[in-house]
This record gives sequence, C-alpha cells and structure tokens, in this order.
Amino acid sequence: MSKSRLEAFTDAVIAIVMTILVLELHQPTTDTLAGLVGIERKLFIYIVSFVMLAIYWNNHHHMFQLVHEIDGRVLWANNFFIFALTLVPFATAWVGDFIDSLIPQLTYGIMTLLANCAYLILTKELIRANGKESALGDLFQRYNKSYLTIFLNILGLGLGILIHPYFVLILNIGILIMWIIPDRRIENEYKK
Repeated sequence: MSKSRLEAFTDAVIAIVMTILVLELHQPTTDTLAGLVGIERKLFIYIVSFVMLAIYWNNHHHMFQLVHEIDGRVLWANNFFIFALTLVPFATAWVGDFIDSLIPQLTYGIMTLLANCAYLILTKELIRANGKESALGDLFQRYNKSYLTIFLNILGLGLGILIHPYFVLILNIGILIMWIIPDRRIENEYKK
C-alpha cells in the first residue's frame, strides 16, 4: 500500500484545519492599535494552536520519511490522529473567548491530550507495520518523548483543576517548545 496518498490526505486535512483556525480569528472592530486590545487573547491562542498544528505536520512529515510500509491499521491510526486535529479550531475558539475559565481550558487540554495519544498510537502502528528492526522501529523503540508529553498533558489538566486553568495552557506551551525541533536522529537516518 502506498504511503503517498496517506501523506497527501493528512497534508490536506491539516491545511484545512489551519484555514478554519484563522477564519475563527476576527479582525478588530476599529482601525487603531487599541482595537487589538479586544482580541489579544484570541490572537495568542490562535498562535499557540497554529504552532501546534505546524509542529504536528513537521513531525508527521519527518516520521514518514522513514516509513516504507503501511496497512489498514496504520490508515485507521492516521485517521484517528487527523480526527483529533480537526478539534483544534473548536477548542481554540472556545478557550479564546473564555481563557480564564476551567471548562474551555480543560477542553483544550483534552483535545491536545487526544492528539498526543493519537500520534503515539500512529507511531506504534507504523513501527508494527515496518518492523522493530526498521530504522523507524530502532529510533522510536527507546523514544520516551511521547510518553513524557502525555504525562505533561495530564499534569496540566490536574493543575488546571486544582490550582488555576492557566496551567493547562502553560504546560501545553511547554510541550510545544519540547517538540518544536523535529528529532534530528530522523534526519540523520534519512540521509544515510
């Protein structure tokens, strides 16, 4: 089964999600800098969400450079990953309107947790399809970054409930910083 259609479909869906994300960002109601004051929170969460989608796309692209085999289980795992990403505009718009509120922040945190779990499942299915002895299997077999990400997601949700809703977003931003540069081992392996 060719991986090119899966990659093209994923690229298209992420591009559409990014487009929907920006459509939820409405322009200021005045033509002055003061007009930005009313939308600074929405602009901030838009940037966070856009960067998150870009990081997912970059890492997905890098990982698929090492993929040679896909099957039906990989297709479904990728569809689950895409499903999680399609929730980004909804969660972003809600938290943008109510950034201080617990339920929108939890929704945003659960959406990112779902996406991170989906990415981990996709990675595991790709390793299964390509073999543990493949370059992908070798690189990701000892790869704990995804588990750390999921732990930090859950920690953020817990701190958001117990201390302040901002902790959900703060830990998610920390996760983005951790993932912003794709794993250089993948690039090195691909160049071999």
